[in-house]
Amino acid sequence: MRELTIGKNDAGQRLDRFVAKNLPLLPSALLQKYIRLKRVKVNGRGAKRDARLQTGDVLQLYINDEFFDKPKEENLFLSIFQPHLNIVYEDENLLLADKRPGLVVHADETERVNTLINHIQAYLYQKREWSPRQENAFVPALCNRIDRNTGGIVIAAKNAETLRIINEKIRNHELEKSYLCAAVGRLRPPEGKIEGFLLKDESKKLVTFHRRPVPGGKSAATLYRTLETRGELSLVECRLLTGRTHQIRVSMAEVGCPLLGDGKYGNGNINRKYCETRQALYAYKLAFSFPTDAGLLNYLRGREFTVPDVPFKEKYFPGKK
Repeated sequence: MRELTIGKNDAGQRLDRFVAKNLPLLPSALLQKYIRLKRVKVNGRGAKRDARLQTGDVLQLYINDEFFDKPKEENLFLSIFQPHLNIVYEDENLLLADKRPGLVVHADETERVNTLINHIQAYLYQKREWSPRQENAFVPALCNRIDRNTGGIVIAAKNAETLRIINEKIRNHELEKSYLCAAVGRLRPPEGKIEGFLLKDESKKLVTFHRRPVPGGKSAATLYRTLETRGELSLVECRLLTGRTHQIRVSMAEVGCPLLGDGKYGNGNINRKYCETRQALYAYKLAFSFPTDAGLLNYLRGREFTVPDVPFKEKYFPGKK
């Protein structure tokens, strides 16, 4: 419990607005709930949210210590009252979340609070699986990333050993990540491999494809398989053999079949025709192949997880299993 005494400069303010100003990490909905439950008292008694504070009033706040911290990058998850997650799988070591397109995985220059990692941390905190104030507590972390406008499975580690193992398996290509995409045109041949070198321009956040090695370029290999073609659109499954920035988007554009909705590497006229502003790309399947020892995660060997639905597949290829 914390106590706050009202000075003359704060007199006349509403109770809820005063508390909100002093505890910026406390979500508004949770504050209102605490006032109703009398976990916010004025001079030892419950009060209404619109009660006007007087000089000398003493507030008793029965609120977790975390909410009294100053807002920082590592505690912004506290601002999320109702985490929104589509959980594909969860156990004591990890969580697989189906990230919706439009959501960033980590904070960036456009969004600090509404991120996938903040929703995951808020979810585990509210389940009491994780307490950030414990000494040397591990902070739940993401093992892989997906672009803002791409949807699909993201792995979150609940402990340090899981993070270490998954990162090692990703480096050693012992996890198979499969994507679905809606491409413009027909691939020739309908199944194959796209290989080349990708060069990233950090200033423009743009990647270019090269058939031969170039200074600063990184090798990239993508397996693809056409599942169905309807009109000018093809449903294609891609599997990454390397994990480069924008790899599928750039590779598909290179072979003349850019992704529908891709504003960087796609066809603007086609995108406008279909009213699509996000690339039709989804990390829909994850397989833990684990050909080598995986320590405490050996129980996942051979398991495969798939998202229940891919929005653009249902829209443009309905009935396709």
